[in-house]
Amino acid sequence: MAKNKIIYGSEVLIDLTSDTAMAGDILKNKTAHNRTGNQITGTCTYDADTSDANATSSEILKNRTAYVSGAKVTGEMTNNGGVTGNITTKTGKYTIPEGYHDGSGKVGISTTEQNKIIAGNIKSGVVILGVTGTYSGEGATAQAKTVTPATTSQVVTPDADYDYLSQVTVNAIPYTETANEYGTTVTIG
Repeated sequence: MAKNKIIYGSEVLIDLTSDTAMAGDILKNKTAHNRTGNQITGTCTYDADTSDANATSSEILKNRTAYVSGAKVTGEMTNNGGVTGNITTKTGKYTIPEGYHDGSGKVGISTTEQNKIIAGNIKSGVVILGVTGTYSGEGATAQAKTVTPATTSQVVTPDADYDYLSQVTVNAIPYTETANEYGTTVTIG
């Protein structure tokens, strides 16, 4: 039989009778003695004080569990894995979805737009996204136009088969005089 209290003369050397520890209070696989003096092996798996933890379920991966302030919490954070996205315009942006990302995702300029960023499509000396342009105007078709002023505004642009206007000649404002029965009629424009 185990001994739980030892008195030597009038001095109490060991007294386990008021101890309250049980197997669930002692860390797993650690040993101690209970109030009866029998050795017990711990079963408690709490190996950290979580009272100062402050994670919330939205900050823990969905369906995973953790202990926060002594309470078990099941995660709600979406697992997005490897998120990918494309940018297709000059001012395009990609909004990263809320949640966990495994680090393998990529966001970049779409292949269609990348294929357009070649030296021959960029003005000579201009650098766009690391590509230095070589285009100096060869192969472009210019058009010279002559226009006559009007009483309303005009927009002068090249015709469909031309790339740009090399010259615009503006005629003099038309001016005519015609005799009438009382004098002269002047027409401008």
